[in-house]
Amino acid sequence: MTTKSVGFIGGGRVTRILLGGWRRADCLPRDIAVCDPDPVARGRLEQDFGTAVTTSADPVPASRMDVVVLAVHPPILEAALGSIRPELRSDTVVLSLAPKVAMSRMASALGGFPRLARAIPNAPSLVGAGYNPVAFGSGLGEVERRAVVDLLAPLGDCPEVPEEDLEAYAVVSAMGPTYLWFQLAALRDLGVDFGLSPEAAVRATARMARGSAGILFDGSLSEAEVMDLVPVRPLAVHEEGILGAYRSALPAMYEKLAGKQLAAATA
Repeated sequence: MTTKSVGFIGGGRVTRILLGGWRRADCLPRDIAVCDPDPVARGRLEQDFGTAVTTSADPVPASRMDVVVLAVHPPILEAALGSIRPELRSDTVVLSLAPKVAMSRMASALGGFPRLARAIPNAPSLVGAGYNPVAFGSGLGEVERRAVVDLLAPLGDCPEVPEEDLEAYAVVSAMGPTYLWFQLAALRDLGVDFGLSPEAAVRATARMARGSAGILFDGSLSEAEVMDLVPVRPLAVHEEGILGAYRSALPAMYEKLAGKQLAAATA
């Protein structure tokens, strides 16, 4: 299967991220149709991507593409599935980007349509640095799976994972940048306040963030050894408060998405 056309149901943030990543990598699909009822969303896509994208409030054009991407929130996903069901081609792949709604529910809403996949993309896909785990339904063969991976590959890493892990990835990798961006922006701004040029502050903060993740996770040192590399920790008195926010907010979000309670939360 060669993916020549992609249809999006939903024209919001995640659609713009994927389209922007493909454009940056110079690999926009030949035909792109986006369905969104909001004229403002359609207008923004038309302004940003011009004739590369055809937009409509009608789901029919997007539903007839090689790959139909469901880029809507979980509460309206099943309604979106109902809107595309009459128009799907027998050789189309339906790719959901939403957490929470399993492929079994998708198949039921589509009258047993088996050619399904799910992915959890993240915002760095916009610059080709995404982490976009994907799970495949049993109705997809190796050729179709490879086509989906090839579609996602220019956006960053796209490992194949078990479907039951996708909600964990939604909390860790999809939402993860939001836990860090505001802190990195604050550190950059402080660098400028301390006398660095804006360019130097950006460069120092970005390289520090990449290097810090690398040294923590490359396995050459234990976590305790990494934490001991820098003798001065100005935020040490605040670390427990920050960790407390992680330990309360994020398990609650996971439980909401996965529909199950963590064992640690009930102990």
